[in-house]
Amino acid sequence: MESNNKHLTPRRGFIGTLAAGAAALGMAAVLPLGLNAETAAPPANKSTGDLTPDEWFSKLKGSHRIVYDATHPEGMMPFAWPRVFLITNSKTGTPASDCGVVVVLRHNAIPFAFDSSIWKKYNLGTAFKIDDPTTNATAQRNPYWQPAKGDFKIPGIGEVEIGINQLQADGVMFCVCDVAVTVMTAVMAQKMNLDPAEVKSEWLRALLPGVMVAPSGVWAVGRAQEHKCSYCFVG
Repeated sequence: MESNNKHLTPRRGFIGTLAAGAAALGMAAVLPLGLNAETAAPPANKSTGDLTPDEWFSKLKGSHRIVYDATHPEGMMPFAWPRVFLITNSKTGTPASDCGVVVVLRHNAIPFAFDSSIWKKYNLGTAFKIDDPTTNATAQRNPYWQPAKGDFKIPGIGEVEIGINQLQADGVMFCVCDVAVTVMTAVMAQKMNLDPAEVKSEWLRALLPGVMVAPSGVWAVGRAQEHKCSYCFVG
């Protein structure tokens, strides 16, 4: 089994760029003012009906509940595992309507929360080391948003519907870490000589329908467990 130590090495993945950028800017410059003292509330999110994050979590239903903590892209795993959970529950007598599934996109998994409009401009596939599973090349789009039929096949199982929109149709809930978005967009802005506030605003305009901006990923993982979700690390 491959060691998870790769996620702890700053030189691997986008976290190296993040660390360098954060050091150059100073954490006080990178983090929003509210985070220097108190946790700032994320911006209003029209894609979730202007619900607060706590109100969004109150929509979680089902007898069997689980939260997937996605900190890195990990291939298709942030999306394959929720589908496996739904399939196997169905085979053991529990329909999707009686399952509660939350996927928390945080740290290096945050690009999946956004549509393809920003992927090429900000070179997200390269920055976050994400390949397009249909071409095996560096992703220039969000491959898990509205995928084409047959895009995803699992050996021994066959074609699977693991697009974010397909999972949402079966009740899977997705949220993204506001702290990670704030930091990553600040680093991107510095590298591209852009205004951090404008970059973050552009990213949030590209937020996928139904995805909640949570105050932080760890906040969301905690709230999910308070709502009786079992915890599963995506790695």
